Amino acid sequence: MTPPAPQPIARDRDPVKTLWSFANVLRDDGVSALEYIEQLMYLICVKIAHEQRHRVLNPVRVPGSEAWDRLRAASPYEQASLYERVLWDFESRPEAIGRIFRKAQNRVSNPLKLSRLIDLVDQHYWTGVPGLPAGAVFESLLARVAGDAKTGAGQYYTPRPLIDAVVQCVRPTVDDTIIDPACGTGGFLITAFGYLIEHFPRGADRARRARLAEDIVFGNELVETTARLAMANLYLHGVAQPRVVVGDALLSSPERHATLVLTAPPFSRGSTIADYGYSRYDFWAATDNRQLNFLQHVFTLLDIAGRAAVVITDNVLFEGGAGAEIRQRLLHHCDVHTLLRLPANVFSAKGVRTNVLFFDKPAPRPDGRPSTRRMWVYDMRSDRPSVTKSAPLTETDYLDFVAAYRPGRSREERVESSRFRPFDVDELLSTDGCNLDLRVVPREAAEPEVDLYRMAEDITGELRSALEEFTALADVLRVLGLPSDRASQDPTK
Repeated sequence: MTPPAPQPIARDRDPVKTLWSFANVLRDDGVSALEYIEQLMYLICVKIAHEQRHRVLNPVRVPGSEAWDRLRAASPYEQASLYERVLWDFESRPEAIGRIFRKAQNRVSNPLKLSRLIDLVDQHYWTGVPGLPAGAVFESLLARVAGDAKTGAGQYYTPRPLIDAVVQCVRPTVDDTIIDPACGTGGFLITAFGYLIEHFPRGADRARRARLAEDIVFGNELVETTARLAMANLYLHGVAQPRVVVGDALLSSPERHATLVLTAPPFSRGSTIADYGYSRYDFWAATDNRQLNFLQHVFTLLDIAGRAAVVITDNVLFEGGAGAEIRQRLLHHCDVHTLLRLPANVFSAKGVRTNVLFFDKPAPRPDGRPSTRRMWVYDMRSDRPSVTKSAPLTETDYLDFVAAYRPGRSREERVESSRFRPFDVDELLSTDGCNLDLRVVPREAAEPEVDLYRMAEDITGELRSALEEFTALADVLRVLGLPSDRASQDPTK
């Protein structure tokens, strides 16, 4: 018996809100937020293939483009087995799509809920939508996952306002080779690629256009699931052939080098050198501190005249032993010109204090002197309210730093201020252990009294956000016909 054709449904004007609310529906079935996002990734890619086939202008019939029609025409109980076959078919496709679907599995065991999830994806046009393209929706969903403390996914997600500010400062060009050796979900690579598109030079030759499409951004990610999310994120943002290698970037010397490295390495430490095996001839010192190892790895990645921006935790600035040696070597071999000191809690990992270290890798100086002459420190953490989930840093918060950085202009034009001042390299090298844990704003101004009103505002904001999520979930349950009573949430009962 042929199942009835699906009825037309209204287009969803806010897919992020609707799709994220459905994650709560599946959570009771044991589907984690990360697993849910992975299923969305698969369904969105299948739907995009369908849209490419049916678009009015220049339709493209790609392998698997008929799969969405078959899914929509099937009954809910047929959809489950059909969906698994679609996942296998897409995994066998060449290049980017095949890598995104590698080891893909259906995690939504309830066929009725899977059917409703397919309906939700079908409500949105994922290609050619001004203001709300697939990449923007997927990025917003990843941000929701990162903010969910239960997932632990915050370590793979760098806040986008911070990434935007860093990319504005380093100004990628189409002649760069851009690498992130700990790319997470791909935020730095996506933002750099978007900057290149926005600033792509007019009249560029075919070779430079081809390079922009396939040979300019590269990532490495330790966790396979996260690497797939990064590849999908890059693909949905227009990178035709996302190149993300799965594995530990620290195990061996790099095969590919970069003119620009942008990265936020994981904050956790290794347990022992033997466990990680980082006995590399091109490292300055052996340490179980993964961030210090990544700092050394970034140096080996850079070509001469290359530049880098690396997110580091505070301990990288003052840790003794190997840390002191690595900092001394970095100041000597690189021009470590800027340190941005961020407030606590910028990342979802509570209490972690982070910084962004900017440096270039020039040719050695003929006189043997350190390549660093002065390091400018911008103090964004002192004498300011705490960062919370309900009051995160926004693009506006970074405007003063970007202006002080003077992107594209000589650092001789920088102007000292109450938050921004230079430290001479001889002063840095003469400190005990080459300590770079520097303060710009005076301590008495940096530690204001507890602001009870601000704390109350933060708590109110957190509660308001939770209420909005519950309201959105109730709306989704109502639209999908699911009872709101927890005792009868299972639609099969």
